[in-house]
Amino acid sequence: MSDVRERIAENMAHVRERIAAAAVRAGRHPDEVTLVAVSKYVGVDEAQALLAAGCRDLGESRPQELWRKAEALGSSAIRWHLIGHLQRNKVARTLPLVSLLHSGDSLRLLEAVHAESAAQGRVTPALLEINVSGDAAKHGFRPDEVDPLGETLAALNGVQIRGLMAMAGLEGSPDDARREFAQLRELRDRLQTAWGGRFKLAELSMGMSGDFEIAIEEGATLVRVGSLLFEGAGR
Repeated sequence: MSDVRERIAENMAHVRERIAAAAVRAGRHPDEVTLVAVSKYVGVDEAQALLAAGCRDLGESRPQELWRKAEALGSSAIRWHLIGHLQRNKVARTLPLVSLLHSGDSLRLLEAVHAESAAQGRVTPALLEINVSGDAAKHGFRPDEVDPLGETLAALNGVQIRGLMAMAGLEGSPDDARREFAQLRELRDRLQTAWGGRFKLAELSMGMSGDFEIAIEEGATLVRVGSLLFEGAGR
């Protein structure tokens, strides 16, 4: 396991170097970008190696796996991010564990998160998931349907909307990804004005292992990187 930890630490350092370089190219400071290490394809030991390598932000796609790892690791130093779809029947158990819900993909879900947050005496930070690529298989709001939702979302005081999240199209080119990331940034900027400053939409969660540098150049504040962190580590 020591070899695996060393390799993950090396990979982490390399990814952080690439994040910093992309930020500098965009005239930004590297500290403006948070690396969310996606641990969904690995076990508890590898997740622990991420923490040992200095990454406190871990992302999971499935609530059940987040529950399992959170219990096994039991570390208050970890900030858990749920980056995949959250079913409403899993909201109650998930909310106490997550620092940020990236996948606020429907009004029904956000209403459920609001109600459960109020019942638990908490406020849940969340991002609105936007289907910028238009892929039929993806969750999320259409870009053209979020403008009228400002007042409705503001009334959900159990949810703190912090920004937007998106994934580039699976079949698209790097140029397609750049265009979609730019579209998300432009939507965020428009909503900030259209919603009259009701929310501080500071976060843009976009970019994964194959396109995170493009995402940073287009304004990402959170990048979700998984496979690059485990190359050569037996996975």
